[in-house]
Amino acid sequence: MNSYKILITNDDGYEAKGLIALVEALRGLENVEITVVAPANEKSACGHSLTLVRPLRFISVDDDFYKLDDGTPSDCVYLSLSTMFEEQKPDLLVSGINRGSNMGEDITYSGTAAGAMEGVLHGVPSIAISQVMDFTNPDGDFSLAKKTIQKVVTKIREGSFPLPEREFLNINIPPEATEAAMKVTYAGYRHYANDSHLHRNPRGEEFYWLGLHPLAFSKRSHAQDKMSDYEAIEAGYISITPIMLDLSAYQSMQNLQKWLD
Repeated sequence: MNSYKILITNDDGYEAKGLIALVEALRGLENVEITVVAPANEKSACGHSLTLVRPLRFISVDDDFYKLDDGTPSDCVYLSLSTMFEEQKPDLLVSGINRGSNMGEDITYSGTAAGAMEGVLHGVPSIAISQVMDFTNPDGDFSLAKKTIQKVVTKIREGSFPLPEREFLNINIPPEATEAAMKVTYAGYRHYANDSHLHRNPRGEEFYWLGLHPLAFSKRSHAQDKMSDYEAIEAGYISITPIMLDLSAYQSMQNLQKWLD
């Protein structure tokens, strides 16, 4: 029986506790072959970016475990598929476990989600998984996330990937929970504000830190009978959202044509 090949990446960097937890969880499954390619440095909120202006270099960390020198999650997936998996694509790609949520429009910022996006662009079934955090506990607890990804991967392996091409699964795990049911959700409508903090270095030069926004969401008007990812997390459920890469606003096409006419 051929081993089940899984490519792992993340956006928190190759030393991140969430990545190590993910590797441990998937290595706990029978007859799997794990390859890890992760950024050498944290690349949170880098989005779906590729590095086109400088060369990239794999650095071996351990057996089948590499960091990509100053690479993004998309770089990690793109380069892995074109060099390590030339003959046969991996059976599955998993990006995470992210330290913090990736819900609503934050998916467009997320390097974790971008790793999964890059996977499905190349025809590899992909999952992004994130642990919603109480940042008063900076270490976090990834035990439920580990059990969840084992369950989801086993279900995919024993059956099939539940989505069509160019769609991936985006999973968010509620904080401080040891057990939780899964809810199929849509990506919520997040409220944003500008939060930047001015500081000065010892020479008096100004610099800014971008701040964290509180998680504040509202329900989308066209999804009243469905639960958002944020609502699921608030209710203590595991949120699992099908995400498609087609960003076309189909509901607006007719109005746009009328406007042009």
